[in-house]
Amino acid sequence: MITGAASGIGRQLATGLAQQGARLLLADLNIEALRAAFSESDDLLLRQMDVTSEADWAELVETAVKAFGQLDYCVNNAGVIRPGFLLDSTPEHIRYHMEVNALGVMYGTHFSARVMARQGHGHIINMASLASIAPVQGLSLYSGSKFAVRGFSLAAGYELEDKGVHVSLLSPDLVHTNMLDVQLQYPEESALSFSGGAQPLTVQDVERAFYQVLRQKPREYCLPSSRGWLAKIGSAFPGLGAKIGKIVKKQGLNRIKKRYQKR
Repeated sequence: MITGAASGIGRQLATGLAQQGARLLLADLNIEALRAAFSESDDLLLRQMDVTSEADWAELVETAVKAFGQLDYCVNNAGVIRPGFLLDSTPEHIRYHMEVNALGVMYGTHFSARVMARQGHGHIINMASLASIAPVQGLSLYSGSKFAVRGFSLAAGYELEDKGVHVSLLSPDLVHTNMLDVQLQYPEESALSFSGGAQPLTVQDVERAFYQVLRQKPREYCLPSSRGWLAKIGSAFPGLGAKIGKIVKKQGLNRIKKRYQKR
């Protein structure tokens, strides 16, 4: 079961799994895009759903169990980003991030875990971000919602491990998806996202990491691991992180200008 499957990472994961013969329940708020990407069959079900809706989650999980007899994996992939400094944000922006990114993952984990605990097995993979580890100025609302995802997922994993249910976090750096395009519209706010020396990750990079997560069932998988460690160091020492952030922001702005604004 994969949310946010109509585009980006979700679509890439669903495509690869379908090619391997997995039985899939794919969900997205944009049902037209989902139907354009996939053809429905007995082994590949498509559903429109709002991840912020408790009723939609209950119905989605019930559909999976009725159709396939069990629920082995839940991939909470749906997410949103709206760059902006805090003083330029509105209460609606705050609610938007927290409801989709945090509440959606919490609902998905909750409803899936109830089924999996009864089965005695299951694996929940929650898509986070390196912004769930290190606070990102300019993306404070997004970062805050992903911090919630990380804290919740780690705690839930501890609670569920003796039930045979694994909870893993997959936290990639900047990925070349529609979210990258959105951030390019806000270079000042999103500069830290582009501070990595290498090119942004591709959805194929995330897919390869996803299969590692399926095999190894780690509590947390950072992509790349080097940036993950830098994020953890920056989070562990907030004063140092603030100083480094000013330098790194300049690097990010320079990379945006060199890579994207010449196009």
